[in-house]
Amino acid sequence: MIVYDTEAAADAVAREALLDRVMGQARFTKTSARFRDGRRPAAGLSLVARDGDAVVGTVRLWHAAVFGRGDVRPVLLLGPLAVDPSRRARGIGAGLMRLAIAKAAAAGHAAVILVGDPTYYERFGFSAAATGAMRLPGPFEQHRLLALELEPGALAGAAGLVLPTGAPAERVETVEAVFGTAPVADALRQAG
Repeated sequence: MIVYDTEAAADAVAREALLDRVMGQARFTKTSARFRDGRRPAAGLSLVARDGDAVVGTVRLWHAAVFGRGDVRPVLLLGPLAVDPSRRARGIGAGLMRLAIAKAAAAGHAAVILVGDPTYYERFGFSAAATGAMRLPGPFEQHRLLALELEPGALAGAAGLVLPTGAPAERVETVEAVFGTAPVADALRQAG
């Protein structure tokens, strides 16, 4: 049975392994990945799907803003969304999306943006209608920059550069500082 949950520190190794399987190392070269680099995800908005002890899906949301002339519009950047290839077409990604959107709305966020496949994300209300005058700090395909207003009109007239605004990730000198001792710290040391 699939259970949706807030990501825990102990999920880090499994989440990264899942992202590697689904997206490969090329994921680190994408503008949206570099956008998130060195930032913490928005509190309470890192989610996983579990099947027993296995992490089979993940999605995170990140604080950002659209910076225009004299106008700053806070948004959340969603991504990456990933589901274990052996579990696809079972609604896990859709479940993560619905939960992420509901939690973002409940936390009072006005809008969510993402870079992704319009055909997939339109079913959740995302479209490129409000993003035509938005830019990212790096290469991206404009038609794949999508938005969902959680508050009607939140992105009306929004134009400018989308930049990260979330808290910087803390620099960690040791694995133990983040994960303590076994089993996660041991797994990270062995992997690394």
